[in-house]
Amino acid sequence: MVGRWIIIARERAVRPSDFLKEKKEEIKEGSVCPFCPGNEDLTPPEIFSLRLNDSKPNKPGWQIRVVPNRFPALIIESPLQRKGEGIYDRMSGTGAHEVIIETPNHNQQLADLNENEIYDVFRTFRERTLDLTKDTRFKYIIIFKNHGAGAGASLSHSHSQLIAMPVVPKQVKEELDGAQRYYDFRQRCIFCDIIKQELEDTKRLISQNDNFIAIAPFAPRFPFEVWIISQRHFASFFQINESELKELAKLLKLVLVKMNRALSNPDYNFLIHTAPIDNPELEYYHFHLELMPKLTKIAGFEVGSGFYINPTPPEDAARYLREI
Repeated sequence: MVGRWIIIARERAVRPSDFLKEKKEEIKEGSVCPFCPGNEDLTPPEIFSLRLNDSKPNKPGWQIRVVPNRFPALIIESPLQRKGEGIYDRMSGTGAHEVIIETPNHNQQLADLNENEIYDVFRTFRERTLDLTKDTRFKYIIIFKNHGAGAGASLSHSHSQLIAMPVVPKQVKEELDGAQRYYDFRQRCIFCDIIKQELEDTKRLISQNDNFIAIAPFAPRFPFEVWIISQRHFASFFQINESELKELAKLLKLVLVKMNRALSNPDYNFLIHTAPIDNPELEYYHFHLELMPKLTKIAGFEVGSGFYINPTPPEDAARYLREI
């Protein structure tokens, strides 16, 4: 899709245990967690929550809680303004930046939640996405999770984030453009073709259910990178139905448990890839989730060249995860 070459340097590491030599960086935080029940006054007022027993907003009794980020990358109150500055362009920092607190239990991580609880997390993602699409200033919504200090998390309490922005990000646009070129040439969705091929040869297939497959992608940037792709063609996350949400939660739970056992609870990022807000019915694009354990570091070569060096062939990673 994006014309990105990956160097598979398999002599550098061939087993999951080879990634466990370095001590993981730990999150340093104070004695009071702002995401724990009873500390609701330490966050901005909640935007959305799933609650039990008719508990009141901004009080304990919640199962999932969504609040504005206290240190937002983009600000929803800012009017959208664009202007030129000589040959340069400048835009106001307009957008929305929200934190989804996935559980009231400080010691639970996403992999520890049961399938119904993970389903509620995805349901919350969808509800917030649907609400923010009503704001005509926003062109794209990215949902992501940083788990662990090595993945960029600053708090250990399990949470994910959502950022709505007034432009389509460059990496997303490259993926969209590549998928469209493939569709224009073959009149088929590249993701649908990937699903068909991976189900036929199974070398990179990790698991599947009625609605999704989990694969190690053919040219992964990172060792043990996993893509979870919908078997039904739809482009935008908010088009997902209830049964698909449940199957997505089930498969993500399975992949996270396998990854934790294979790699000793690695730090990771996941990203939801979805169509732009104003073009949700794309024939050539396909909703999917990308999950990337943080096992290697990006250094000067990667920054300078745009290449990634991955020491684990995807076929080996898929086999490890399939068999564990």
